[in-house]
Amino acid sequence: MQEKQQVILSTPVSALADAARDTARLMGADGELKKGYGIVSGVWALGLAILCVLGVLAFHFPQYLTTPELRHKYSYDMVRHLIFAALVIAGSISLINVILGRARSINGVAGALVLTSLALGGSHVPIAEFPDHTPYIGMDWFILDLLGSTLIFVALEKIFPLYRGQPIFRKEWQTDLVHFAVNHFIIGLALLTVNFLIHKIFGWIALPALQELVQALPFLPQLLLCILVADLAQYWTHRAYHEVPFLWRFHAVHHSTKTMDWLAGSRMHMLELIVTRVLVLGSLYVLGFEKSVMDVYIIVVGFQAVFNHANVHVNWGPLKYLIVTPDFHHWHHSSDQIALDKNYAAHFSFIDHLFGTAIKGQQGFPEQYGVFGDYMPDGFSAQQRFPFHVDPYRAGTAAILRAKRSKRQLKKNAAKSPSPE
Repeated sequence: MQEKQQVILSTPVSALADAARDTARLMGADGELKKGYGIVSGVWALGLAILCVLGVLAFHFPQYLTTPELRHKYSYDMVRHLIFAALVIAGSISLINVILGRARSINGVAGALVLTSLALGGSHVPIAEFPDHTPYIGMDWFILDLLGSTLIFVALEKIFPLYRGQPIFRKEWQTDLVHFAVNHFIIGLALLTVNFLIHKIFGWIALPALQELVQALPFLPQLLLCILVADLAQYWTHRAYHEVPFLWRFHAVHHSTKTMDWLAGSRMHMLELIVTRVLVLGSLYVLGFEKSVMDVYIIVVGFQAVFNHANVHVNWGPLKYLIVTPDFHHWHHSSDQIALDKNYAAHFSFIDHLFGTAIKGQQGFPEQYGVFGDYMPDGFSAQQRFPFHVDPYRAGTAAILRAKRSKRQLKKNAAKSPSPE
């Protein structure tokens, strides 16, 4: 009798453990998901269920898991409705698939996470008074940005694809998702560090008279000037990352992705992220743009940072000579010899044409992406350690030198033959 009870008790536990292992194995794979087996819907259910658990935890510990700048922007009632809807959708999908015997492992785990969210209070967790000035991680920013980016950019990639048939879960998507998550979770520490450095480095340069002159401009001209100043700072910072070998060690992490999509832009070394933000935002701080202008600029830079890496292609016409598009930025990420150290701008493509770093005469689209020589290890931790490892650095430097020699040879050959233009 006792043995029978042990078997009965262990069966659900072992079944859940097996389901978790199968789900982990599926999440560690890549390629197109098989349709008609409950896997696609199961993945959506699992994703929503995970976000629900994180959202409920954020309600329990808002002082530690939510971003102060966002707390005052969104409605708690709206977030509760979103969590409730996500629980209903994820729970319904997982239950139907389990009943029908379709991909029971992943749908079972999704269902278990839905039940966990409900056990923790679901969308009805009360929020007590809490202090504002506490250390925090951006759980809410991660949830909202991941959900919004997935819905918007995955849809764009399917409607206007550059490379048709490229799967959503392409190779190394797990690495880039970790980069995405870490960049959001450390937003509190990153903002604190960036603000401290901006005031220390640029505080003495700020001139009240110049700031008043800039703030007197109408909204639209001020916004365009803000984006232009930010892009000029971004351009020269970006160019330095390519042309100074020590800095390239860090920037090579961003260039190591071999497949371009909305998630690829998240791959970045944390030190590069902080340094670039300090230099770009420091330039804007010196000129003292209005808060409303800065708010819109942050939306613009956030959208373009994701969109320009996306697997999207449309006919931009003459606009391609004015603004940076996915086509323009994809060539920057190409490891084709014609594309090395080109197309640096983030917002206005005419900056590269002005400084002679725009690619000219290219036909079609890049054949391959990634760092020239393909020497970057996979995995978030390995990529964060990479710049500090001597051997990979030497290997990378050798590859860069070979690439630059090849590029100089291309220029010599081009000088001997008529220009394609």
